[in-house]
Amino acid sequence: MRRAYDDELKKMHFKFSQMGNMVNEAIYKSIKAFVNHDKELAKKVIEDDIKINDLEHSLEQECIELIALQQPVTSDLRKIITVMKASADLERMGDHAVSIAKSTIRVKGNKRVKEIEDLIFEAGEKIEKMGQEIITAYVKYDSSSAIAIAKNDDEIDELSDQIRRMSIEEMRTSPDLVLGATDYVLVSTYLERMGDYITNISEWILYFETGEIQELNTHHDLSSLE
Repeated sequence: MRRAYDDELKKMHFKFSQMGNMVNEAIYKSIKAFVNHDKELAKKVIEDDIKINDLEHSLEQECIELIALQQPVTSDLRKIITVMKASADLERMGDHAVSIAKSTIRVKGNKRVKEIEDLIFEAGEKIEKMGQEIITAYVKYDSSSAIAIAKNDDEIDELSDQIRRMSIEEMRTSPDLVLGATDYVLVSTYLERMGDYITNISEWILYFETGEIQELNTHHDLSSLE
């Protein structure tokens, strides 16, 4: 019985890693599509999001079933809750990648600003790196790495603020750039929220180890991000 239970936990562990890799790929493609004005790649990100959603739903159902049928002990229960909560954060990151892809389709053909798009690309690269690192930390339940990864969120916040400031200034000086700059502001917000969700996952890794919810970044609320 215990072996079958352990096998189920391992399967969930693998599916979470698989989902994390899919989300990181979606982030990479969405940023690449946005800065390269690639409408077809953006459409691909939107189409593939259903696979991420299906994985998150599958993981949630498996977690609920394990809790209901196996009545897990404390450490196993924390592991299951960690999977369920962290996969929900991954799914929301995928949603923001879709939002960036939709911005790509919406602004294609409008006037663009290379300096701002370079900053968006930089922030996207940092988010993708953090996303890859947090999946590795999760697989190993590495709380030290989780804490270090969460600290990088401040860099994302700073870049997002810089993108917003530059975008607002461009709107003031170039009326024909209002539509494009509005999307720059939106994309900066999506990236900032992705950083917050990665911080959430860091906190769930700590929860597994300690049994306590610990906020690693006071700029966000663990339970209320959408």
